[in-house]
Amino acid sequence: MGTAGPDSVLPVHRTLVESAAPSRSVRASRVPRPRAAPGPGRCAGYWTRLLPALAALAVLTRLPSFRHPLWNPDEGYLAVQARQLAAGGALYDTVVDRKPPLLPWLYEAAFAVFGDTSLSPLRLAAVGAQLLTAVLLASTARRRWGDRAGRVAGVLHLLVSIGLNPEDAQAATFEVFMLPFTVAAVRCADRGHWGRAGLAVAGALLTKQTGGATLVPVLWLLWRTAAPRRSALLRTGVGLCGPVLLGALATGPSRFLFWTVTGSGAYASFTGSELHVLARGLVNTALLATACAGLIPPVVRVLRIARTGAADVWLWLASSAGAVLVGFHFFGHYYLQLIPPLVLLAAAALQILPPYRLTSALLASACGCALFLCWGLLAPRPELAHAERLAAAVRARTAPQEPVLVWGIHPETYWLAGRTPATRYLTAGLLTNYSGGRDGPQVGEKYGVDGSWPVFRAELTTRPPALIVDDSRGKPYAPERLPSLRRLLAAHYEPLAGTVDGAVLYVRTQPAGD
Repeated sequence: MGTAGPDSVLPVHRTLVESAAPSRSVRASRVPRPRAAPGPGRCAGYWTRLLPALAALAVLTRLPSFRHPLWNPDEGYLAVQARQLAAGGALYDTVVDRKPPLLPWLYEAAFAVFGDTSLSPLRLAAVGAQLLTAVLLASTARRRWGDRAGRVAGVLHLLVSIGLNPEDAQAATFEVFMLPFTVAAVRCADRGHWGRAGLAVAGALLTKQTGGATLVPVLWLLWRTAAPRRSALLRTGVGLCGPVLLGALATGPSRFLFWTVTGSGAYASFTGSELHVLARGLVNTALLATACAGLIPPVVRVLRIARTGAADVWLWLASSAGAVLVGFHFFGHYYLQLIPPLVLLAAAALQILPPYRLTSALLASACGCALFLCWGLLAPRPELAHAERLAAAVRARTAPQEPVLVWGIHPETYWLAGRTPATRYLTAGLLTNYSGGRDGPQVGEKYGVDGSWPVFRAELTTRPPALIVDDSRGKPYAPERLPSLRRLLAAHYEPLAGTVDGAVLYVRTQPAGD
């Protein structure tokens, strides 16, 4: 399926057969041939018409993201990290997470320019990321299968991109900002721009580790089309390794390696919560299948009767599916990585099938989009309401300069309350392996991030929190199951009367050193 040079066009598809009537009669149907590169005037006219439509659709589909101050704990985590970094914190040292550094830096930069009390600038950036993803998909599909395929790919991506729980699809978090890099990597490789392809893969990796799955189709295209391969491989490797090494040097190589790769062994384990995570995976798979109801039938139909000439896209889809499986947590936002290759495959299939199938696919996708759009606009957010009430209670009982410990999985409480965390570990998950909603026996002190409890105890001794909020609410990481935290509360804290939605507040009774 490859070409000999970056400016050539992928080969012509084969003659295919398509069932045309209930009588099962068949007729020959030929895929539209990819056209030669358009002239500057026609190219400008094409994008002048398409870009405004895609921009309007991108804004429309992400309107719900502006409805709430936060959508999920990942946004809260990033917001708190950004404040810590702005206050002089060091990533992977006094500010920690299991994610690469690009998005924390983006949040920090947005807070520096626009202030740290609202995520609206990040919401706008997320709209831009989805628009850029759609444009890159349109460009890729247009080059391979013609003008109509480009328009179809761009529109379908934006319609399908919100097809998950709004907490996953509307949040300005890792996968949304990773997608443009993944599509850019395949687009650059398709054109023989190997250094740029490596840079794009590096951008995806530095946004989230699973972005590295895009390296699979890039290497496939390199093997099939590059000449000479050795030079192309060298340029790809330099483009990939350079930014990653710079990120490691900026944050400390050993700390970078630990927090992005080697320190997540327990988190990636499947043991102890099999039914819990499998149920989540089935639900999110069903949600994405609903959103892709217009895409999947044409892809499956063409797969049965023809070769689409898109082996690299199939490999991209397969590697992305493997990325969804990594860690065995199956969060909805993981599934966003599947959408770009699915969209390209659908764009290819719809060029083969009769025009009425394109109409059906667009209509089904638009109906699914409307459904998820209404969900995002109308559905209540009980966990956000809980975090807001908890933040109000924290503000009422502490001074702005006093450190606070929120023992739970909602780091957004710190951000909403405007209080400084007493520890670098912003959730109980890092200390107990409850990360990712793990609900099984492998939760406790011994399952936390390696070396985290001695650091945690030292932080609470050196700078004891004025208030400890036990927000476990019966979860497996409750203090009574954790000897270190239980002893600390018994020795130096006493509970306040009443609770906040089941969360217990503890105030300090004496210096922690007594």
